[in-house]
Amino acid sequence: MTEPIELETPRLRLRTWRRSDLPAYVEMSADPEVMRYFPAPQDAARTEASYERIQDHFARHGFGLWAMERKDNGAFIGMTGLGYMGFEAHFSPAVEIGWRLARAHWGQGFAREAARAALACGFERLGLEQVVAYTAVENQPSRRVMEAIGMHRDPADDFDHPDLPPGHWLRRHVLYRLWQTEWPLQNGAPATPR
Repeated sequence: MTEPIELETPRLRLRTWRRSDLPAYVEMSADPEVMRYFPAPQDAARTEASYERIQDHFARHGFGLWAMERKDNGAFIGMTGLGYMGFEAHFSPAVEIGWRLARAHWGQGFAREAARAALACGFERLGLEQVVAYTAVENQPSRRVMEAIGMHRDPADDFDHPDLPPGHWLRRHVLYRLWQTEWPLQNGAPATPR
């Protein structure tokens, strides 16, 4: 088993998950606004299965989707992190970056802050050559975060998500990338290991 990495940013702890995070995670994943660009909100069983997959990824790789905790009040506010892709595409195998925040914490820069820390970890500690991010074409909020953290898109890389059926309104996805060689030019505040 690999010792899991945890990170800190000025306002956040990116840490491994606790069972006590599950109620807030279930609530967040059931929120139709939070899940607007997913096929559907998740029920408690699907969210708990997701929690188990996150735990398994940490056990195997030492990193994953971290639980995001505010330093000022200890609240669980969502997740962000790095993970190996779960499907095959023209750009796989690859490590992707992702995030999900509870609605009460939107618009405060937490996703950007945490994502920059995750990228720093990926490039500076894990030695990744590149990190990818993808989302439905319509998901402008996530696309703005991808651009704010220095990722870039080539429209030729856009793809149809294989887990969604033809004709589904979310099937077409955009792909953003950032290469390790580009990271020093894009680097925000570095993550502090805990």
